[in-house]
Amino acid sequence: WLRNPMSAAGPLDSWFHERESAWLYRRVAACEPDPRRQALFESLAAAAERQAERWERGITSVPPFSPTVRARIVASLLRLVGPRSLKSALAAMKLRGLSVYDVATLPGHEMPTSVEQIGLRHKSVSGGNLRAAVFGVNDGLVSNTSLILGVAGAGAGVDFILTGGVAGLLAGALSMAAGEYVSVRSQREMYEYQIGLERAELDEYPEEEAEELALIYNARGLPLERARELSQQLIAHPANALEALAREELGLNPADLGSPWGAAVSSFVAFALGAALPLLPLLLRVSPEWALAAVAIVSGCALFAIGLAISLFTGRSAWRSGLRMLAIGAGAGLATWLIGRLLGVAIA
Repeated sequence: WLRNPMSAAGPLDSWFHERESAWLYRRVAACEPDPRRQALFESLAAAAERQAERWERGITSVPPFSPTVRARIVASLLRLVGPRSLKSALAAMKLRGLSVYDVATLPGHEMPTSVEQIGLRHKSVSGGNLRAAVFGVNDGLVSNTSLILGVAGAGAGVDFILTGGVAGLLAGALSMAAGEYVSVRSQREMYEYQIGLERAELDEYPEEEAEELALIYNARGLPLERARELSQQLIAHPANALEALAREELGLNPADLGSPWGAAVSSFVAFALGAALPLLPLLLRVSPEWALAAVAIVSGCALFAIGLAISLFTGRSAWRSGLRMLAIGAGAGLATWLIGRLLGVAIA
């Protein structure tokens, strides 16, 4: 039932998918305090039930419906944390109307009034990559500084500390790169799967898709008749309709999905740059008695600078942000040094 309903999977899988979607829509509606959103999900549930009835016509024997374990878990979490917090999980199960939980759709947001305006307010923020790079450098700096101090605390020599630091840089950077690749690849695969289903449904029953889109725009504040007029205009342009349906029904923004390899490389480079900073005194062959102090000084200055950079994204005081980052890094470094010290004494 996770496959494309228009593929060789057959009407039984498609019937089950629509029935489960309707079941989940009603649970989302039950947890939604906003009347307009509640009405939207009730309408989407009714639409999914109508689609299930259409699939039933091609099934000789319709089995009793029972939601999957995954759907039951999501339904239980809905009661605990609410629909907004589970937007990604709901999107993965191909529930529509999730764009009503976007920040841009809060009360007071100006609705599009023509086809040309669809998607104009969904552009990605260009500062996202810079922000990710800053935090990647920070991760590398804190983790490798802590590793170096922990090994030093155990009483290891400078050469051994340097070897451990280089190993920590490579291991951490490769781990971050692998994690980013898997994360972005999984996001893209989910989008490709969801958009494939949406394309098939748009080809099979465009009028129903137009009505669902109109209900979403209505829930976001557009008068129902104007919403229907707008959705009909949109469906008449297939090149734009699919993208708008992905944004408005599934809450997916194609512009937010980058290249898996690009994400992996940038993550590797950012982490490696941060992890290389505490290695500089060791690579420059600072005298052994001053090596640890030099690592602490270089790392402390870098941590403070990163705190200043982070303040650009938080809007908080630059000095406070820098000192807070310095304190966090110092605490992590001190803790690992003490643990290394204890382990060194115990092993000795």
